Amino acid sequence: MNEQRDNSSQKVVVIGQGYVGLPVAMRAVEVGYQVVGLDLDKAKIDGLQAGKSHIDDITDADVAEALGTGRYAATTDAKDLDQFDIVVVTVPTPLRDGAPDMRFIESAAQAIAPHTRPGSTVILESTTYPGTTEDFFGPIVEEGSGLQAGQDFHLGFSPERIDPGNEVWNFQRTPKVVSGVDQASTEAIQYFYDQLVDQTVATKGTKEAELTKLLENTFRHVNIALVNELAVNSRALGIDFWDVIDAAKSKPFGFMPFYPGPGVGGHCLPIDPTYLSWQFERELGTVSEFVKIANKINESMPAHVAKRVQLGLNDRKKAVNGSRVLVVGVAYKKNSNDARETPATGVIEELLTLGAELRVHDSWVSGYELDDVIHRVDLTAEEVKSADAVVIITDHDDIDYELILANADYVLDSRRRISGPNVEHI
Repeated sequence: MNEQRDNSSQKVVVIGQGYVGLPVAMRAVEVGYQVVGLDLDKAKIDGLQAGKSHIDDITDADVAEALGTGRYAATTDAKDLDQFDIVVVTVPTPLRDGAPDMRFIESAAQAIAPHTRPGSTVILESTTYPGTTEDFFGPIVEEGSGLQAGQDFHLGFSPERIDPGNEVWNFQRTPKVVSGVDQASTEAIQYFYDQLVDQTVATKGTKEAELTKLLENTFRHVNIALVNELAVNSRALGIDFWDVIDAAKSKPFGFMPFYPGPGVGGHCLPIDPTYLSWQFERELGTVSEFVKIANKINESMPAHVAKRVQLGLNDRKKAVNGSRVLVVGVAYKKNSNDARETPATGVIEELLTLGAELRVHDSWVSGYELDDVIHRVDLTAEEVKSADAVVIITDHDDIDYELILANADYVLDSRRRISGPNVEHI
């Protein structure tokens, strides 16, 4: 554990109170900072002000405790940036027409600028392309403040490594990469995060830190695409690829297991590697073939899952058109309420196009984007028995798999959570 310091005189503003920003804010309160959580989503802020959390990793009790200290305030008003000592930007960076959408980062920088003072520390955490901090974000703050980064205020980048639902590697325990536009900025940013996490790792500069995040996610994206492609082709050859993975991972060196699935989801894998490819093409005129291929394979998996359902029903002399299909799980990963970019959406849309009657169960996710075209149900024996096919997309731990196994006529399990004579794996 890092030595506890008196941070009570320091004001920290965290812009964005979602999956990334809220854990940062809560931990900063815990170590003694005065913290303002700024977010433009009024419903989210209203909930936080009432002591209600909207993410998996932070409980209502955590928020209530933070409020109870008198050192946490949730707000939608950018005027509350005034007199900040440290500001952390955790706004989303989606893709728009295949390119990074920088509007949220730009707006955050514009809001920060008039409140930036000599000695302030400005940190970007939003995932983006290498060069963003120094070439895009920083200049906006400089122009609006009249100050010079690295001379008048500290500026740097620290990539988020939040893994929603991970009970082992939470925000505090996960090493934090830090960087600055100069040595003094790096030291100031490292000093701040040393209070929040168990270990910090400094890079040579902000571009190295920005690329670190993209390397981590591209590594996963490419390897998931590899096993997805091998799984599809192995089945065509009559080979049980899951058995292959089990055998391969017995090797104690030179191999790391990745697993096939219905596609990739969340903010990171479907989006972040494309930042890297976009930057390579823009700056170097070079296409990242690995990213291009991985995108193609992983984006094709929801349609493949729907096709497998169609073939499975056909083997049972049923058409998808008019069949009742029960989709189990819509979150992009298990034990999470996060349905951003979830592959379940592609699977459901494909099945609806084929004429299936959809039932969906997910006790974790509320307010799903397709709720107006599907029917949400509890997981009961009656629901399972009435389904012509059950498709497991997300393998939450609270799902009654034995109930599914005992009552389903046909199951396509995209996560290999169960096995049996009525179960197929992708």
